[in-house]
Amino acid sequence: MARDNSLLKLKSKRSFIYAGSVLMALPILCWAVLNLLDKHYEQKQPSPKANAPKAWYKSQGSPPAMITTPGSPVFPGGLPQERKAIATGPAYEEALPQEVYDLSTEYSAPSVLAESALGVGLSEKNTTSFKPIESHTDATALPRWQKFAVATKISGDKPLIAIVIDDMGIDRKRSDMAIGLKAPLTLSFLTYAKDLKGQTERARLKGHELLLHVSMEPRSSEVDPGPNALLINLSEQEIRRRLDWGFSRFTNYVGLNNHMGSKFTSDSKSMRIVIEETKRRGLLFLDSRTSSKTVGAKLSRELGVPAVERNIFLDNENNIKAVNAQLAQVEKIARRIGAVVAIGHPRDATIKALQTWLKSLEAKGFQLVPLTTIVKKLGNH
Repeated sequence: MARDNSLLKLKSKRSFIYAGSVLMALPILCWAVLNLLDKHYEQKQPSPKANAPKAWYKSQGSPPAMITTPGSPVFPGGLPQERKAIATGPAYEEALPQEVYDLSTEYSAPSVLAESALGVGLSEKNTTSFKPIESHTDATALPRWQKFAVATKISGDKPLIAIVIDDMGIDRKRSDMAIGLKAPLTLSFLTYAKDLKGQTERARLKGHELLLHVSMEPRSSEVDPGPNALLINLSEQEIRRRLDWGFSRFTNYVGLNNHMGSKFTSDSKSMRIVIEETKRRGLLFLDSRTSSKTVGAKLSRELGVPAVERNIFLDNENNIKAVNAQLAQVEKIARRIGAVVAIGHPRDATIKALQTWLKSLEAKGFQLVPLTTIVKKLGNH
């Protein structure tokens, strides 16, 4: 009987300890379950920051690998053939300045264009006082901008006109139509277009000169400059990497100009990297002047890179009447200062207007030239 009482007491003691352990564990268990439920709820509930729209450049940071087979940029409304706003999606082009840019006031010596404005003319005998543009570092070979230039013989003292067509390569139909225009034009192909080798080879066979159209950051955060654009918040290494990618897209180009870039071309630190890489490859730089604050041409002169600046845009309004009015301005500028660089785009109105206008140039006393011809005149080459 005593033994039974001892066993009963032991069992009661064990039950008491077990019950106590369970009671002590319950709060911990409840806390763990509640904690898991809270975490699950937090994951399902987006934070206020998640609802806030991200700046466009934050989605275009340094990728794991560069785009090697780029496609067209995403335009939900389609490529605009008329200069109208797209209802949804990013803009195809940032707003281009309306101003006509005659001469740069920052040249340290009188330019050929300035002498022409005074009636001196554009003959070789008038260029001997100009400081030569620094050549490529390899003294035994021509720099690329001269090697791939379209040879053009200057005819007397006729005013020179260079027509540059930007944004080539994306709209294939209209890019082909631009290639079919009277040569020599200067065609600037976007780095992220497809089949650049085929497109640029056809352009060269038609007698056109080629540029690399490099996407750069615009001022407006609502405008998408396309894949692998140069942005001022990128590291120097990343800017050079993206430039390397662009330079590798096709060959036979004489230089580059900026696509958009009103913000990037105004940033001296970022633009210095671009001009340094341009010089290293023996190329020229065309400053599209999408901003009056651009430092592209200024830095080019400082670093000894052949450069020229856009004087006028042809097609801010995409209709034939407006384009013809701009072409009339091109003629006035050319007569006044001796040479002009005009930029247009592969749009229906621009192509139709140029088809007629280009045929009339010779009879009007002008000479159509590739961009390098004007650069050579400006640089005493």
